[in-house]
Amino acid sequence: MKFCRFGPRGQEKPGVIDSEGKIRDLSGVVADISIATLPAARAADVAALPLVEGDPRYGVPVKGIGKIVAIGLNYEDHAIESNLPIPTEPVMFMKALSALNGPNDEVMLPKGATHGDWEVELGVIIGETCRYVSKEQALSKVAGYVLANDVSERFNQKNRGTQWSKGKGHDTFCPVGPWLVTADEIGDPQDLDMHLNVNGARMQTGNTKTMIFTVAELISYVSEYVTLQPGDLMITGTPPGVGEGKKPDAIYLKAGDVMELGIAGLGAQKQNVVAWRDLGDEVLG
Repeated sequence: MKFCRFGPRGQEKPGVIDSEGKIRDLSGVVADISIATLPAARAADVAALPLVEGDPRYGVPVKGIGKIVAIGLNYEDHAIESNLPIPTEPVMFMKALSALNGPNDEVMLPKGATHGDWEVELGVIIGETCRYVSKEQALSKVAGYVLANDVSERFNQKNRGTQWSKGKGHDTFCPVGPWLVTADEIGDPQDLDMHLNVNGARMQTGNTKTMIFTVAELISYVSEYVTLQPGDLMITGTPPGVGEGKKPDAIYLKAGDVMELGIAGLGAQKQNVVAWRDLGDEVLG
């Protein structure tokens, strides 16, 4: 099944996608889409739910994400284009929760940004607590999968010391959705086509089968160092084609650019890139 959250930021309602690709309102069944409410949401009679009219905004498809664990350089060709060694163990870093963004919301470059970049990624929503979980048991702990864009500012990531999070955690830098697709609907997460375009030009084309470390291996590995809890999001690396790796010259995001990306079965995103502005007390995520 495909679940979503729709409506203005901070006022999202729970929804489910019906067989015709339309949103049905789950508000009469559950208060929101979270790991705790998934069983009730899954039991709903979709055809009997109210149809949502118009073209509402999609929010982050699951409420209550506790942390975002990200994996870097998990595709060999991407490591090569980044001029970095091919990892012998997964590269882990964290993205800030304040980076969470709806799938079609604006992506705002940070103040003075010069090296904005894109990364289409498979996201994993954890359904059960994972501590030292085995590879064999890892996929049974998955609630579902999401499309994510691991937006990055490469100068802040690589030239401001050793902490990648400096270039990964800016506001709006983690668009997620449009849907949470339950694990049973996806089946094998290691054979999903993925792509990303900028201004209509194809930049990334890949498939999750070329990951260095599989989703099961990543969950098992991460759970040795960080307890993964229900609702946590893990993003699993990007295939080649990022702007930093373009030859002969790198291509970086600028205000006015448009990113469009998708993964088979997980839907599509479209983000307009805008310049930094003062958000005041506005709460993102």
